[in-house]
Amino acid sequence: MEIKGITGKIYSFLYIRGFKVWSSYRTQVILTVLSWTLPVFTYYFVGTSLGNKVVEGIHVPDYTSFFVIGLAFQGYVSSVITTISQRIRNEQLYGTIEYYVLSKSGVLSFLVYSALWGFTVNTINAAIILTVGHLLGVIYEINLLSTLLLAILLISSTLGIAFMSAAFTMIIKQGNPISFFFSTFTTLLGGVVFPVTIMPTQISYISYALPLTWALNGLRNSMLYGYSIFQVMRCVEILLMFNIILIPLGLLLYSLAFRKAREKGTLGEY
Repeated sequence: MEIKGITGKIYSFLYIRGFKVWSSYRTQVILTVLSWTLPVFTYYFVGTSLGNKVVEGIHVPDYTSFFVIGLAFQGYVSSVITTISQRIRNEQLYGTIEYYVLSKSGVLSFLVYSALWGFTVNTINAAIILTVGHLLGVIYEINLLSTLLLAILLISSTLGIAFMSAAFTMIIKQGNPISFFFSTFTTLLGGVVFPVTIMPTQISYISYALPLTWALNGLRNSMLYGYSIFQVMRCVEILLMFNIILIPLGLLLYSLAFRKAREKGTLGEY
C-alpha cells in the first residue's frame, strides 16, 4: 500500500534512505557503535587516574557522570549538522539536487527530513552511551519533562546552525567551516568532557556563546538530580533566545545561498 503525505516522506527518509542503507553495511554499523562506546571508556579511565579533581565545585556526583551526559548529547550537534551538509554535498555529487528543486517538497523540506535521520542515529548513540555510563556506575534521576524540553531546544537551535552549514555547502561546495567547527571543537569548547570554568576566561566566552554549553548544564541537573523545568529555567530561557536568533538566521542564509546558486547556475556543481 502506498504511503503518502508527511508520513510517507518520514518513512522514505528515515527507514528506506536512512536505516535500510545504514544497516546494509554491517561492518560500518559495528565500527560506528564502537566509535560511540570507546570514548566513554577512554574518559572513564582518564577520570579514574585523575580522580574527581577536574569537576570539583561543579554540581555533579563525579567525573563519569559529567562526561557521560556530555558525550551523549554532543552528538546531536555534530550529527545533525554533518548529516545535512553532507546530504547537500552528496546530491551535488550524484547530480540529483535539481530533482529536489523541482519537486513539490523542495530542497528545504529535503534538509528537514534528512535531519530526522541524524536525529535518529544520535538518539541510538545517546542511549548506548547513557547505558554504558550506567554500567560504569552513573546513577540517573531523570525528570522526563525538563530533559525532553532541553533536548528539543538543543536540537532545534542546532537545526538553525545546520541551515547555515547547508548554505556554505551550497556555495563553496567543499571545506565547510561551520560543519568543521561544530563537529570538531564543540567537544573542546562546549563543556562536554571538562567544565567550561577551568578554561581561560577569553575562551570561556566562546563556550557560553554555544547552545550546547547551556543545554548540558541543564541536562546534567535534570538527569542526575531530577531538576524540574522551573529549576532549569535559566538554561531554558537562554536556549529559547538561541532558537529565536539561529533558526531565522539559518533559514535566511540558506535562502540567500540557494538563490545565489540558482542565479549563477552552480546549484548542481561540485
